[in-house]
Amino acid sequence: MRRRPLLGAIALAAAVTLTAAACGSDSDGGSSGNGKKTITIGFQGVLSGDNQQLGLNALYGVRTAIAEVNADTSSPFQLKLVESDDGGSPDQGPTAAQKLIDDSKVTAVVGPMFSGATKASEPAYTQAGLLSVSPSATNPALTTLGFKTFYRVIAPDTVQGKAAADYVATVLQAKKVYSLDDKSEYGTGLSGALEPELQAKGVAVTHDGINPTKDYTSEATKIIAAAPDVLYYSGYYAELALLSKALKDKGFTGKIASGDGSLDPQYVAQAGAAAAEGTYLTCPCGDANTDPKAAAFVASFKKVNKGAKPGTYSGEAYDATLALADVFKKLGDDVSRESVAKAFGSVNFQGITKTVAFESTGEVKGSNVFVYQVKNGAITVLGNTADLIKS
Repeated sequence: MRRRPLLGAIALAAAVTLTAAACGSDSDGGSSGNGKKTITIGFQGVLSGDNQQLGLNALYGVRTAIAEVNADTSSPFQLKLVESDDGGSPDQGPTAAQKLIDDSKVTAVVGPMFSGATKASEPAYTQAGLLSVSPSATNPALTTLGFKTFYRVIAPDTVQGKAAADYVATVLQAKKVYSLDDKSEYGTGLSGALEPELQAKGVAVTHDGINPTKDYTSEATKIIAAAPDVLYYSGYYAELALLSKALKDKGFTGKIASGDGSLDPQYVAQAGAAAAEGTYLTCPCGDANTDPKAAAFVASFKKVNKGAKPGTYSGEAYDATLALADVFKKLGDDVSRESVAKAFGSVNFQGITKTVAFESTGEVKGSNVFVYQVKNGAITVLGNTADLIKS
């Protein structure tokens, strides 16, 4: 069964005001001031550091969903949000998770976001019996490590890596690819899925890994010496920006491509339009700003977030939050960590990115991978990889 998000057409006008009111209310069993109970959810993500924009994209999506729920007069509850910054780091992940776990009013969590921080945080969430729903952690192994309260609303890199490889081999017609990752859980997961598919397509692959650094001059020299048709970087936008500048400065003539961790306008801003121009970016996520079906979401997002546009993971975080609200509504007066963790696996909610429904493993059902390109200083969606490959 597909269900509509908790949003009325009139509700948007009051969304921001009601959200502010809800954030000052008592939580979980308390009163929001309008006679409704308040349910608290947490957000864990990268809210500081070089790649924080990806975390802000998701946080703003969560805030948008909360504003809509709180503005909906038919909703039997109000939502309150508690934020926890993990810097996108495995080292900070457990502490950020523990902050939410220790708040007994937090009933469920949207996040963590980066795969490394997720892997480090999930043992604590499992032990606490606290549901966490990631909008962005794509390392394939995350759903195989015994985390009992972990779900994600984005496809793993086994899906993105294969689609990206097929696009690079078929559409870009690459014969030689230099596959470079940042040695993170995310980067190695993506390159590990990309490379076998490239090789299966007859593409020669050179693999390399480099920890994030501020100087990619020597790496750029190695890449140029290998003379690949395409460099595919599995990592995040702050590092790709520095790498792209180093490559362009040294006269690299091949194509540059990367994954969802680099899909943000901050990549162009930090690399500079000239260095970023032409870069291909893949993501198991569509662009809400160009999707007619997401027009109401985009308008709502801008209203709640002071004119900001949805970015990578905004739609996924929004859908995760509304899927949680859907579960809360069905549970009625029986909303607790235990009941929510038990019920969430059976959710079937029509979101703006996909129908949120899960396999028994915690993987979301059904996903598409899209290709984007930097054109004239802006990131433009080229289309779904399956359609692009056919044409």
